[in-house]
Order: sequence, then structure tokens, then C-alpha cells
Amino acid sequence: MASREKVMRMSVEQPLWRALAGYRILALVYAVGLFAAAHEEFTRPWPAVAYYAVLTVWTLATLPRVASAAACTKPFLAVDLTIALTGILLTPFADAHERVQAGGPTLPSIWTAGAVLAFAIKGGWRWAALASTLVAVANLVERGGPARDTVHNVILVWVASIAIGYVVEVARASERTLARALEIEAATRERERLARDIHDSVLQVLAMVQRRGAVIGGEAAELGRMAGEQEVALRTLVSGGLVPVSRTSPDTAADSAVRTADRHAVDAGSTDDDADEPVDLRALLAPYAGARVSLVEPGAPVRLAPLAAREVAAAVGAALDNVRKHAGERACAWILVEDEPHEVTVTVRDDGPGIPEGRLAQAEGEGRLGVALSIRGRLRDLGGRAELISVPGQGTEVELTVPKDPKTTNEPRGKAEQR
Repeated sequence: MASREKVMRMSVEQPLWRALAGYRILALVYAVGLFAAAHEEFTRPWPAVAYYAVLTVWTLATLPRVASAAACTKPFLAVDLTIALTGILLTPFADAHERVQAGGPTLPSIWTAGAVLAFAIKGGWRWAALASTLVAVANLVERGGPARDTVHNVILVWVASIAIGYVVEVARASERTLARALEIEAATRERERLARDIHDSVLQVLAMVQRRGAVIGGEAAELGRMAGEQEVALRTLVSGGLVPVSRTSPDTAADSAVRTADRHAVDAGSTDDDADEPVDLRALLAPYAGARVSLVEPGAPVRLAPLAAREVAAAVGAALDNVRKHAGERACAWILVEDEPHEVTVTVRDDGPGIPEGRLAQAEGEGRLGVALSIRGRLRDLGGRAELISVPGQGTEVELTVPKDPKTTNEPRGKAEQR
């Protein structure tokens, strides 16, 4: 199986960071424009010019810092907010007293909100509340006391920053939940795949050793008993194994979610053979034909992708194993292959006594997952379906349908009677 892993960046934070970078630039242009339009009214314009020079250099130089949560560090946030607060407190010294008392804009103007929003996106609503509180205190000191317009602006920044911080926290929690769900799904599917392989090999051998040992007797009987115990333990393990604890950290939840999803897609159906030419399904089913197994196939090749052909053949083998185990060694079986335009259908029919109603559910409860995993699980992973029809006294029929296009997912055509 090819080892391919495509890591993509998927995070609701990224658009927020990009929007913040754009906002800081626009807010800088706006603040400088306000000063340029009213610089003649400033009592000391040169401190304001020096401040805007520093603000311009800082804003442009720190654009990479507001590109992601990892780049936006605590020291940067502290310096960024300090520059905003310094501009607010410097306003009464540079601007005319009448303009300040009349509610004129501070030197950083709306640029201050960008510094507060950086706190909100980085640390959530608690960090946003701290930063907006410091800005509120600085505005009150600059104005000399609470005023209607000052209180209005302070409350607006407070509410907006806290709301955005809360949304970011909810989004991060959702991403972690998604990453965990994808991890559990991938682990479950991998366990099912291993369970199918184990059922088709190890469990069959252990069951055979148990039966033959009981027939031979003596030391072989003890060996058979031990094989039976191991079979039960192994069935319990593959049918209810533990899902590994997630090691996804909060800072990498988004990357882990997509990385887990891509790895799951690779495990589910991506192999080196996918790039090969389709194979003839008839060649894989031919070895099953024998004295008591009849194979009816089309005259032309039945072509499927290599992975799909192998899985269908393995499912047919599992169905024939069930015939030998439950219908007896002398039971006859028929394999019918139908090549349709968009899908291939393989039917396995036997002349055994059939399966009593509810027996399959009981077998799954006991950890015997041959039908659930070796047959239905294989077809489900291929985007196909497996239908079982069993009438007591009239044998059992297993119909396996797989799409020729591996991207096609077929819906069940009807509910079959449970085997």
C-alpha cells in the first residue's frame, strides 16, 4: 500500500487572521488620513507625526505576525497593545484640548480595535475582555472622564471583541471534536479490516484445530481446547477492541483532522495497484470451482479494479466457507457472475438447510463476524452492498454487488431477509 499523506490547512481561524491583517492596514490608512486632514488644528503635530511613523513601520513589519495563531505570540500582543495605548494617552499632548473635549479621534483611532481583536482571536473571550478593559481605561484617562461618545465606543469594542473571542473558542472546540471523530472512525475501519483478515485466516485455523482435536482425542483434545479458548479471546478482541486515546492537541486540531481524514482515505482504498489495468474477476473466482461448487460466468472478461476484484473474491471465499461450515461438506454451491453496465453482481447459492431467523444477530453478539465483516464489510468499503436471503430448508443466497466505478456508491435496492 502506498504511503501517501496530504496535509491541508483547514481552520476557521485562518480567514479571521487574514481579515485582521487587512483591517490593520486599512485602519492605519484611515488614522493617517484623519491626521492629514486636521493636522493644522494640532497644537503639537510633530509628536503625532513621530507616532504615525512608528505605527506605520510597526503595522507593515508585523503583518506576518498576524498571519496565524502560532506566529502571534504573547510578547507581540503585549507590544502591539502598548503601542495602541501609548497613542491614546499621547493624544491630549499632541492635539488641541478643545478637539479632545469635543470627542475628536485619538491618534490610533480605529487601529486600536485591531490590537484588541488580535487578543480575541489568539486567546478567546477572556483575553479580549482584558485587552478591551485596558483600552477603556486609557480612553477614559485621555478624555478626562466618562463621556457619552467615549462610553459608546468602549462598549462597542468590548462587546465585539468578546463575541469574536467566544466564537473562536467554540470553533476550536468543534475542530477538536471533528478531529477526534475522524480518528475514531479511521481506527474503527482499520479494526474491521484486520478483523476480516483474521477471520479469513487465524480464526478459521483455530476453529479447525479445535474440531480435529476433539475428534482425535488425547493430547490433541487438550490442544483443541486451548485453540478454542484462543479463538474466543481473539473474537472478543477483534469485535470490541479499544479505540486509541486521541493525542490531538488543541493547537493542531485542524491539521490533525484533515491529516486523519486523508490517511483514512488512503487506508480505505488507495493502493499501488489502483494505477494498474483492471483485472478479470473470472480468473480470481476460477479456483473456487470444484466438484461441489459450480461457477457460471460470462464469456467475456469481467473487469474490475485490482482492489475491488480481490475483495469480491475474498467475500466469495468467505461465503463458501460458511457453506462448508454450516451446510456440511456434502452441500453443493453455485457461483453466478453477472457483468452489468455499471456494476458487477456475484451470487453464491447453496442447497443447505438455511439459517434460522435471528441467527446472524446472535452470531454477531457472540463475536462471530464472518458475515458482518468478511462479506458485508468488504462490499461496504468498496461502495457496494451484500444482500443475504435465507429460507429455512431452502438454502441460502448471498448477492454481492460492486460498482465498476470505485467512486460510485450504490444504495441498497431493498431489504433482504437476515441470514
